Amino acid sequence: MQVRHETIAHKQISILGSTGSVGRSTLDVIGRNPDRYQVYGLTANTNVELMLAQCQLYQPRLAVMRDPQAAAQLQMRLADAGLAIEVLSGEAGLIQAASCEQTDYVMAAIVGAAGLSSTLAAVEAGKRVLLANKEALVMSGGLFMGAVAANKTTLLPIDSEHNAIFQSMANGAPGHAGGIRKILLTGSGGPLRLLPLADLHKVTPDQACAHPNWSMGRKISVDSATMMNKGLEIIEARWLFDLAVDQIEVVVHPQSIIHSMVDYIDGSIVAQLGNPDMRTPIAHGLAWPDRVESGVAALEMTQIGRLDFEPPDMHRFPCLRLAQQVAAGPQSLAIALNAANEVAVQAFLDELIGFTDIPSIIESVLAKTDTDEALTMPAIMAIDKAARQQAETLMRQHQRQRPRVSQAGDRNA
Repeated sequence: MQVRHETIAHKQISILGSTGSVGRSTLDVIGRNPDRYQVYGLTANTNVELMLAQCQLYQPRLAVMRDPQAAAQLQMRLADAGLAIEVLSGEAGLIQAASCEQTDYVMAAIVGAAGLSSTLAAVEAGKRVLLANKEALVMSGGLFMGAVAANKTTLLPIDSEHNAIFQSMANGAPGHAGGIRKILLTGSGGPLRLLPLADLHKVTPDQACAHPNWSMGRKISVDSATMMNKGLEIIEARWLFDLAVDQIEVVVHPQSIIHSMVDYIDGSIVAQLGNPDMRTPIAHGLAWPDRVESGVAALEMTQIGRLDFEPPDMHRFPCLRLAQQVAAGPQSLAIALNAANEVAVQAFLDELIGFTDIPSIIESVLAKTDTDEALTMPAIMAIDKAARQQAETLMRQHQRQRPRVSQAGDRNA
């Protein structure tokens, strides 16, 4: 992973996905450090109300809505509020926010494959990229890291786990990432860690999203419940830190206090600890190699009581097993894994399929995917599209097989 040191002055920030949980936390950190950072651009999908509120508070130069109708609504609302903020829409607008000359740092926080093109545009423009979109590396690891090297981009991981690994590797200092035996990716196990296996098929979206430690969006919360998030993080870590897959181990740590660890060949294990709050890695990425106030409460070591660790149960978390298998394979399988997961998770959140249908759909899509290294964007997007189509077909099949619920609430065969 390539980083370069630079002098931090008053930096202009574009946030891709400002209305999501990471985007909102980024704005909070920026608001606590107005002498160092200004918001240049904000982007969102369809949430006009929250985008309007953010524009009123942070006064960006540019606001982008991925949805054109939402962009038109925002433009009218901003005009009514007397705010002279440029409004753009669509993928082209996202790319402009990510790559325009005035932007210094880009927070890449769009969830899923939708964030790939704009994140890559920021890399190719040589911005400091704060990477919260793990799917960008899952889908295009070789292409993405090649662009980082070619453009001498400063790439800083914002996922709490990868940020912890980065900090545990001497905070990215050159020459201090050697001697690693393995990295230990920690995960809480989510809200279903202790639920009897026989009850998993009855899990509701609200149950799956009720994370015991973290406040996240619903898609990422489901990924935590299935532990697919750890699977995607294995693939991301492989590319970020240039490690073999067998050097990456997942450890269940229910308290979410240790965010990840690095195991060195001399017997040392270096860990990063903190309260479960995304503002810590966000502040680290914004200020690196310095530190700034994040708003996160200090971790009171004497009040923690205990720290528990256990191996993940692959019977409970088949999505993690599938991702581990894919991580060492060709890029096409990682692309298909991510695409199928996005389709299946959304179908589950829409109550079209059951919780245990998610890994079933993913495994079926993987079985139909050709092995291909997918080194170009057209190839990546073609594999992504084909996997989504297969997942949607399978989703409809699972939907037909599920019990039908009548208006009275009685289940009918």
